[in-house]
Amino acid sequence: MQRAISTCLMRGGSSKGVFLRASDLPPAGELRDSVILRLFGSPDPRQIDGLGGADVLTSKLAIVGPPSVAGADVDYTFGQVSFINAMIDYKGNCGNISAAVGPFTIDEGLVQLAPFNGAETWTQCVRIHNTNTGAILRATIPVGIHGARVHGATTVGGVPGTGARIDLDFSDTQGSVTGRLLPTGHLYETVEVAGEGEEPEHVQVTLLDAGQPTVFVTASSLGMPVEIRADEIAGILERSPSLMRRVERLRGACAVLMGIVESWEDAERVSPYTPFVAILSPASDSRCDITSTVVFMQSVHKAYPVTGAVATVAAALLPGTLAHSVLSKGSCTGPLRIAHPTGVMEMEGLVEEEKLVKASITRTARRLMDGNAYVPWSTWPVE
Repeated sequence: MQRAISTCLMRGGSSKGVFLRASDLPPAGELRDSVILRLFGSPDPRQIDGLGGADVLTSKLAIVGPPSVAGADVDYTFGQVSFINAMIDYKGNCGNISAAVGPFTIDEGLVQLAPFNGAETWTQCVRIHNTNTGAILRATIPVGIHGARVHGATTVGGVPGTGARIDLDFSDTQGSVTGRLLPTGHLYETVEVAGEGEEPEHVQVTLLDAGQPTVFVTASSLGMPVEIRADEIAGILERSPSLMRRVERLRGACAVLMGIVESWEDAERVSPYTPFVAILSPASDSRCDITSTVVFMQSVHKAYPVTGAVATVAAALLPGTLAHSVLSKGSCTGPLRIAHPTGVMEMEGLVEEEKLVKASITRTARRLMDGNAYVPWSTWPVE
């Protein structure tokens, strides 16, 4: 015998996740995490006995429920479900999965469908309280009489085909985890990083928290060419386990400085998702303003995380940061165009007096399936 749990699988941007209603789960805590890990088939690198996709971009969780704060339509908790360890990292948010929360909320009837106003483009704004960071995201969703629309002409790098345009506003995400745009108060700094059986090295970084705490470092600081494409950075990292360990040691040292963990050795175990590491180089061609490749969950991101793009636009528009120093022509007059391993992502942004005023992006999302998922009664016994 098994317990049935109402489940929805959705793509949001270039990620895919399992969406669950909070009311269908135990309260937050050890039992809820055990149920979720069993649903995903974790820990197991293949997640063969669960719904997880055995990839960091597809082993993601969204728990959606009624709002707990004023000014929100819904609560949303993000979890990065590890397939290596029996853990779920709730320390940050995923912007791509956030793109699917609005359509899920509308289609599940968690908010009332906006009345038709006669406009050619009928949209609905859903105010999403992200419980991980406390921020309220605003998603503008195209709708029809049957709910969220999926057909449209919008493209997303790393996603085949086109879909209906979803506008996401992340302007409220400054200091998402650490409470400050610049967690250490510095535009850039030199951090001491443990060596691998060698003397410590010193690396210049910018530490910034908007959307998601992110460590910015130049490709040349890691021994790569000054000018290099994002897919080339990804390829070098994927072929070099020693370089990936070096990046993880850097991430751990910066996580300590940002107040996320107490020692760099704890970062992979305690906070594998947060912070991100963004490896920068100048624009590779006229289609982009900056080149960046992100490492998260001890893996190379195959596209670009939306919350990482929020941090990137904030860093690029803030004079004195490493991102601003490699920005094409030293300025950006329109959306920031970020070249990543599988395309180009555009993020609108505005920073004034070291404050994030605007951060918005366009995504698509689609419901892929819904129904019941099952966990053994032994995982979640009858009360």
